[in-house]
Amino acid sequence: TLRQSALRAIEATAFYPGWGKARLHGMIANRPDWCISRQRNWGVPLPFFTHKTTGELHPRTLELLELAARKVEQGGVEAWSRAEVADFLPPEEAADYDKANDILDVWFDSGSTHRTVMRGSHAAELAYPADLYLEGSDQHRGWFHSSLLIGAAIDGRAPYKGLLTHGFVVDAQGRKMSKSLGNGIDPAELAQKMGAEIMRLWVAATDYSGEMSIGDEILKRVVESYRRIRNTLRFLLANTSDFDPARQSVPVEQMLEIDRYALALTAQMQAEVVESCARYEFHPVIARLQTFCSEDLGAFYLDILKDRLYTTAADSPARRSAQTALWHVTASLLRIMAPFLSFTAEEAFAVFSPNAAGTIFTEVHHELPGVAGHEALLAKWGRIRAVRADVLKAIEAQREAGRIGSSLQAELDLSVSGDRHALLATLGDDLRFVTITSRATLHLAATEADEKIVVAPSPHAKCDRCWHWRADVGGHAEHPSLCGRCVENLFGNGESRKAA
Repeated sequence: TLRQSALRAIEATAFYPGWGKARLHGMIANRPDWCISRQRNWGVPLPFFTHKTTGELHPRTLELLELAARKVEQGGVEAWSRAEVADFLPPEEAADYDKANDILDVWFDSGSTHRTVMRGSHAAELAYPADLYLEGSDQHRGWFHSSLLIGAAIDGRAPYKGLLTHGFVVDAQGRKMSKSLGNGIDPAELAQKMGAEIMRLWVAATDYSGEMSIGDEILKRVVESYRRIRNTLRFLLANTSDFDPARQSVPVEQMLEIDRYALALTAQMQAEVVESCARYEFHPVIARLQTFCSEDLGAFYLDILKDRLYTTAADSPARRSAQTALWHVTASLLRIMAPFLSFTAEEAFAVFSPNAAGTIFTEVHHELPGVAGHEALLAKWGRIRAVRADVLKAIEAQREAGRIGSSLQAELDLSVSGDRHALLATLGDDLRFVTITSRATLHLAATEADEKIVVAPSPHAKCDRCWHWRADVGGHAEHPSLCGRCVENLFGNGESRKAA
């Protein structure tokens, strides 16, 4: 039966979100027969002629359908309503037949678009079946429903490979938009006021499987999220502007460890994004994009990287290692952003790749270089970040107490035990760069109970160039305001970095 065919088609269809399957299945399984005619004066006519006595259709119904179609094509749909029986049937038959005045159910109209559009007016541009039908949750009993029944009747399958169902927009209090409440939001006005990017970001960041809330406070948070993403992009573009990846890239195995960690972290993020997009789950993508920009990059990697980017020699291996990582991070990030923040991504791509032949929208996801032992690297630096978070809390306490200004005015004595000591010992002197302090000394604690973080203001002078407080500031007679590291970076062979 048609019902059984439709139920089989449901089993072969992907649903986003998954609960749509049970809903549509239940409606098809329990629905009554579908009467496809309606008694209306407007709509697509049913051009039938029925016998006045028997009620049977005219034996030449298919021929008459073609004739009616030609008349409608020439004179519009009104040609049928104006026509008389005698316009179609010879005199000897006309008196025995009535002309039907019913129209097709409008859901039959919309449900047949896969036939009239995908395999009709737009057959050259569209494939059949459609990859995806998407509409509001009310369409399980509407367009999704009628399309399935007509597809099952004609082709024995659904006209779509997948169905995506979204909720409806409500205000911040969860109320539906209505004229009487005056809570409606005009998308055109919103785009004019805040920009299309904010609208796109709000849509992408909202879980469409339920009701989608919008209001002033919600939009303010979206604006702030956009600002953080854009500021991250500005930093990335500024610090790769003098970098030519074809000539100045550092091989992955020669990059500093934190730079390899950044590549591994970006690859992990990109894989998560691709997986979420394949399921049409976009709000986790935006959430991951936000945490990547604000926490992984802004609050950690880029924060640590500033010293190396700004104080080491312009063409030093340490700086080029950082730029190599930043270039790959930017290339990946722009492509991930493009479907959601389209104008921003295109604008940034024009700066990042000025010689690119086309638009970012013809690009595929960036192929990141492989990092050996990436899982171990992610685990290691995840632990380092946890220790660093504790250190930053201790530094902040000293700042709030007025004992230090910036973290670079601090000297750190870090006593940890066992595995944590072995972990941090691998950083060597670079521990101070990871904690953004002028000195960081690691001590082995006997037990976990003996672990402690001691932060004290540096007794030394501040270097005018790198702002570190160092004992050797003024040690070079010709450069009395610089530390030894800056003198070496400016006039010598440059400092050596291993981890950060």
